[in-house]
Amino acid sequence: MNKENTGDWNTGNRNTGDWNTGNRNTGNRNTGNCNTGDCNTGNRNTGDWNTGDWNTGDWNTGYCNSITPDTCFIFNKVAKFSDWENAKKPRWLFVNLTKWISEEEMTDSEKEAYPSYITAVGYLKHYTSLTHAFVESWEKATPEDRALTEKLPNFDPKVFAEVFGFNPFNN
Repeated sequence: MNKENTGDWNTGNRNTGDWNTGNRNTGNRNTGNCNTGDCNTGNRNTGDWNTGDWNTGDWNTGYCNSITPDTCFIFNKVAKFSDWENAKKPRWLFVNLTKWISEEEMTDSEKEAYPSYITAVGYLKHYTSLTHAFVESWEKATPEDRALTEKLPNFDPKVFAEVFGFNPFNN
């Protein structure tokens, strides 16, 4: 059993914040150990959006970095962080691996698989892969939201397919 967690959805020990996995994390959506900040993956990161270990600063990928870089890779090409930050992102990109499905939205096969829907008035759907969640989100997206995808900096349909696991473009 986890002890000494403050916040929500924490796994590990002595976490403060939300959605932490690991030990001694402070912040939100951290994976790893001894992270301070938000959205860190790795260990001993101070700052935000770091991937790797021992990074101080923001948006670092690698090890033992103390700077905040101006560039990043978007669709496998170098770009400025500001290009990404200023881009209008399509809403379909923001998916969760769990989703409440109300009784009205349930298919007959879901009702058969989850008979408790009668008392719960639905069920909590768990996606087994991000690809499945992305495909379903894409299928429900408006044409305007889909069009925003191709306007993302450095958009490349081949890289899109590699990242998201499907290619809805005719390229």
